[in-house]
Formats: sequence, C-alpha cells, structure tokens
Amino acid sequence: MIEKTLQNAFTENFPMIFIFTVVIVTIRLVYLSVHKHKFVLYKELFMLVFLIYAMLLFYVVTFQDVNYGTNNFIPFKEILRYEVGSKLFIKNIIGNIILFIPYGLFVSYVLKTRKLSPIMIITLVTSFVIEITQAKIGRTFDIDDIILNIVGGFLGYLIFIVIDTLESHLPSFFTSDGFKNVLTIIICIILAIIYTNSSLWGILR
Repeated sequence: MIEKTLQNAFTENFPMIFIFTVVIVTIRLVYLSVHKHKFVLYKELFMLVFLIYAMLLFYVVTFQDVNYGTNNFIPFKEILRYEVGSKLFIKNIIGNIILFIPYGLFVSYVLKTRKLSPIMIITLVTSFVIEITQAKIGRTFDIDDIILNIVGGFLGYLIFIVIDTLESHLPSFFTSDGFKNVLTIIICIILAIIYTNSSLWGILR
C-alpha cells in the first residue's frame, strides 16, 4: 500500500521531476564552475534527492486520498482505533512515520548537528503546516499525524547519528569524498538494476 502510494507519486510527477532535475542540475553545475567550487558527487546527489523528496511529499500530502472526515485535536484518538497489522494501520500509522524518516535524516545532515531539539522543532513546524494546509483544501487536520510525523523525523535523526558515529570511527580512506562518490555510484547502479528488473523488485516488495 505504501509502495503503491510512492510509486503513483513518482509516476504522476515524473515530467515535473525530470524538468526540475535538469534545471536544478544545470544551474548547480554552472554555479560550481563560475565560483570555482569543487564538485562532490555524493553531496550534490544527496541534496538533489532531498529536493525531489520534498516535491513528492508535497504531492502525497495534498493531492492523494482526499477525504471529508472530521478534524481530530485529541492526541492518540485515531492511532488507537486502528488494529495493529491491518491495512489502515500500515497506511495511516506506519505510512505517516515512514513518510518523515527521510525528512529527519536530511534535515540532520543539512544542519550538521547532533542536537535533537532543532530537528524536532523543524519537523513539528513542517508537519503542522501540512496539517493546516490539508484542512484548507478539503482534507482534515489530525493531531495524530503530527505525532507520527515527529516519530518519523526522530527515527531519521537517529539514522543520522548512527551514520555519523560510525563515520567518526572509520579509517580516513572510507570517509574520503572519493570513496563516498564511488560508493554512491555503486548504490545508484544497484537501485537502477532493481528498478528495471521486475523479478528483483517483486522479491523486495
């Protein structure tokens, strides 16, 4: 269910994503060239992925699953009514958490901080704005969605902390830009193979 939502978001927005990527990459490459800055593949790709993620997040929270239910201002009211393991539980509980894990990771990386409070504040503000916007476009405001989004942001922050801690204990070779660039290329190739190979994709689903 979550996979289908993400797949639909990417497919329906592919033209916009393609044009956006070309424009942003072109501007960024020219900027680096004009200002004589070093091109570091993994850093540039990471930021590009974040921008695309933000676009898909906007689509998922504003255009999909429009409903006309009632607003919920009581914490855990909606969370507790779903049976654990049910489709609605996976979609509304797990989905809202997963949706914000990348956000917590990206924000932690951009801020380069191990402090939790800035990440939580930014995640809270973003999720709150999303819920307010949804209430204005025919969907509903749900305090539980904000709670779940914050949990997702926290998990993303923990992933950043784990990666940052591991990196600080690795030999300098494994933390060099060159190694990270090669690793990024390998990961991209693997993801491309999985995406284009239906049998491999079916195994991972």
